[in-house]
Amino acid sequence: MAAACAPPKLEGFILTERLGSGTYATVYKAYRKANNREVVAIKCISKKSLNKASVENLLTEIEILKTVQHPHIVQLKDFQWDSNNIYLIMEFAAAGDLSRFIRSRRILPERVARRFLQQLASALQYLHVRNISHLDLKPQNILLSSVNTPHLKLADFGFALYMSPWDEKRVLRGSPLYMAPEMVCQEQYDARADLWSLGVILYEALFGRPPFSSKSFKELEAKIRSNKPVEIPAGARVSADCRDLLVRLLERDPEQRITFEEFFTHPFVDLDHMPTAESLEQATLLVVEAVKKDQLKDHASALSHYCKSLEYFIPALHYETDTRRKEAIRSKVNQYISRAEELKVLVALSNEASLAQAKSARDRLKEMSKDKPRLFVALEMASAAVEQEEKGGDSGDTLELYQQSLGELLLVLAAEPQGKRRELLHAEIKSIMKRAEGMKEQLKIRESLNEVVSVEGDALSESVRSTCSLQ
Repeated sequence: MAAACAPPKLEGFILTERLGSGTYATVYKAYRKANNREVVAIKCISKKSLNKASVENLLTEIEILKTVQHPHIVQLKDFQWDSNNIYLIMEFAAAGDLSRFIRSRRILPERVARRFLQQLASALQYLHVRNISHLDLKPQNILLSSVNTPHLKLADFGFALYMSPWDEKRVLRGSPLYMAPEMVCQEQYDARADLWSLGVILYEALFGRPPFSSKSFKELEAKIRSNKPVEIPAGARVSADCRDLLVRLLERDPEQRITFEEFFTHPFVDLDHMPTAESLEQATLLVVEAVKKDQLKDHASALSHYCKSLEYFIPALHYETDTRRKEAIRSKVNQYISRAEELKVLVALSNEASLAQAKSARDRLKEMSKDKPRLFVALEMASAAVEQEEKGGDSGDTLELYQQSLGELLLVLAAEPQGKRRELLHAEIKSIMKRAEGMKEQLKIRESLNEVVSVEGDALSESVRSTCSLQ
């Protein structure tokens, strides 16, 4: 019995523990006998278990994995065969799969789920450009390279296909819990099925179970075939961007579902700021621009560029594994934070005079607008927003107040005849727009930093938040 369960023999490798098994394959952890005993995962496919369809799937899997090269897609190192098996020698992921990671924590914080989604989106974007659809996206097929700094690797391309976005298929592929409704209900689908599966994975990461979690296949099938929209659990605390993306990914009708282009550019996905090898390069470019602006005495622009650079420096710290390089980056970040703090003081001083001028002009415009109730109310709203901002009130409420006042002021401007009041109104609108845009930009920076700084320790996190906080 023991011999029957023993791993197969493969020249050049020592196969050890079994990592998992599927319909026609078993995966083992293995050591290469040469090359410093490199650790790999070897997928063993029994030739006896292969039918025509599974042979085609295997050939497609090998063809795809031979051509793709991406940091978040598991690497095929080699493949061999003997009289009994075909062996795929794969990159080894030490921390298991995403399903086990979620189960061990029950639910994931939104910032962690977002980091994972960014990595998956990056891999999917790479595949999408090459017209490759995975068609079996699920937590069990997403591997983690380490526990301390989870780095996802998309694996198991056994159901993957080369598909143009408009290609339609009818053969069922994937796992029912993660399978797009059109695959089950209409028995035809295209590349958009992967977007649904991503939505299910994000839902499970955030809430601990897939949206169609069921006690039986009959119950599962009924939920899949239902026309009822997928609902976010009552009382769930997720951001507006996260909620929007979930709803749009989990749209039953593929024609109404978010497109690939919309997904890749969605603010919750935010691929521009995901930790990559290029994060440091982007940060450096922004710092160079910040220094230039600083030398030209353009303090406000310099401060903005320093803060934007931190959006990339923090992910660069997250990505960096070399201790010395990490400390060097951290030291530079502290220098930039110090200079940004100095710039904040200079910007605040220069703003005082312009704020006084703007208030004077607003008060004069109010005096001229007593016969225009709608204009007067809009100006009062703008004044309240400015006062709320200066007192450090809730930034979201303040920005909303700015936007409401601008909406009203623009409507009034359209009907205002030529004259001094129109000139003052035009200037006031420009002033309020500038404040609202500045607040929106700073709010975006702060939200981005709140997402990423948590991995880098409280001291640095608080420095970054303080430096780039709304004033």
